[in-house]
Amino acid sequence: MTIIDEILICANQLANAGKKPTVALVKAKLSQRTPLATLITTLKNWQHQPDFIAPVSVKEQQVSQDKSSNDNTALLDSLVENGAVKKIIQQSLAQELTEIKNELAEVKLLIKNLTEQVNQKK
Repeated sequence: MTIIDEILICANQLANAGKKPTVALVKAKLSQRTPLATLITTLKNWQHQPDFIAPVSVKEQQVSQDKSSNDNTALLDSLVENGAVKKIIQQSLAQELTEIKNELAEVKLLIKNLTEQVNQKK
């Protein structure tokens, strides 16, 4: 946990207790010495987050990431199984192909016009 996290946690704890987090109150709660500039800057930018009152452990972060990864995998598997991904890809390809055909038609028309202009100048 960084010192900034510790400052934010202390400020949130004080705010949750109904006290205004001042430099003196937060400084008294910190576990390590902190440069005054860091403390003031952090408190100046602090916004109350009532639930951010304890550091998140590495294990909790890993569990959260694993759960998110499992949810994403399950969602992707279900989309593949019901053909939704294939349908989206086909629609996207059809749209791109239509745009390419339109551009090709424009290029052909430009070439035809240029050819006519060159023939007229001869």
